[in-house]
Amino acid sequence: MSEGRHLVPQPIRAAAQSSSRIPVAFGRRFFLLLLLGLIWLGPAWSDPRYLYGMLLWDVAILLFWAWDLANLPKPGALVAGRVWLAPVQLSVESSVRLEIQNDSRRTIHAEILDDVPQTFRGTMPEIGISVAAGETATGDYLVRPRARGDAPVGNAFIRYQTSLRVAERWATAELRQTVRIYPNLEESKRDTIYLIRSRQVALQARHKHLRGQGREFESLREYREGDELRNVCWTATARRGKLISKTYQFERSQTVWLVLDAGRLLRARSRGLTKLDYAVGAALSLAQVALYSGDRVALLAYGRRIQQRLPAGRGSGQVASLIESLAQVRGEEFEADHTRAAETLLHIQKRRSLVVWFTDLAETAATPDVVEGALRLSHRHLVLMTVIANPELRALSESRPESDSEMYHYAAAEEIIHRRDVLLRTLRQHGALTLEIEPARVSSAVVNQYLLAKERGML
Repeated sequence: MSEGRHLVPQPIRAAAQSSSRIPVAFGRRFFLLLLLGLIWLGPAWSDPRYLYGMLLWDVAILLFWAWDLANLPKPGALVAGRVWLAPVQLSVESSVRLEIQNDSRRTIHAEILDDVPQTFRGTMPEIGISVAAGETATGDYLVRPRARGDAPVGNAFIRYQTSLRVAERWATAELRQTVRIYPNLEESKRDTIYLIRSRQVALQARHKHLRGQGREFESLREYREGDELRNVCWTATARRGKLISKTYQFERSQTVWLVLDAGRLLRARSRGLTKLDYAVGAALSLAQVALYSGDRVALLAYGRRIQQRLPAGRGSGQVASLIESLAQVRGEEFEADHTRAAETLLHIQKRRSLVVWFTDLAETAATPDVVEGALRLSHRHLVLMTVIANPELRALSESRPESDSEMYHYAAAEEIIHRRDVLLRTLRQHGALTLEIEPARVSSAVVNQYLLAKERGML
């Protein structure tokens, strides 16, 4: 995303410094040379005086090591840097570049270990770089984050040698920084473009506007068979001497609230991602479609307390604010306070709006708080209750039990599904829209439901 360049973490550079009290070590070739000295053991079996030759060899190697160490540049002559080549996104591979600037007069070979969080990749990246005197060299590695939010990235640890590889120094570059991991931006953008184009093609194929599609005037055109008489512009018809119809477009400047439940139920995982991750991705896709349609978008994410609250707005600035806010929504270990979320929204938003609520339903005998909150909102707003389903639960209910234990599991799954259906039916009876959808399909389902509501003028 070209417009996402501002989301790329800032590059960072720092001069290297000694990493410990004894920041020197022996290189691999030092030990190889010592092993060569064992050749003296052969003739030493017949003449012990050859042991003095081996001792002299070892002393010479030590002196050679000291000379090579003296030729190594001091840590202060090296400047290390970390450059992020793209925004860091959830479950998306992106490249990180490490660079070494060598201000000394010696060519060096450096091994750099970058201290990145384990959620970025399974092992600590290690890059080998050869840097000529007075030059800068780089090396890249890949990260694939498994969690959104802010993550601390630590220092870079450097081991460097001359071309002889006998002695080496250890150094550290202070490259600590906090990096923000965003939702999958490319996926949401791709889904948005596809859904908008497919919807536009479907509308153009009809060659007429549907009843209740919107009542905001767009343009005039010649009358076509199937147009309603109430849409005929009689003044334009009189001027032109033929029937002229008015066309309408979706109402704009409406408000869409994205409400995200970040409680414990959304911490469940499917295909390596949490339900909350899928909800965040769907919210971002819907936000881009709504902003493209001319609506205003707002955000409310909550757990036990309100995590993120973003007032309604539009434009590229609102997209950037949404991305930043969604990146910081984190799942909590406890049940979310749905009542507080509903009261907060009722207090903030007085005018009728579309409230898209991403959540899951607790398996309790009583009516869950999230359903009661949605019922309260439905008196003033159009609520789209989006329940992220458990694919395993549906698969279990569709299976054929073959033992007593499987029968118990099957019966429990059927009871849970029936309970959910009753709750969602109750919401529909009070005028709310409902979706119970698998995590992988939640993004497209929510956007389609939003476009359908716009077509029918339900707001």
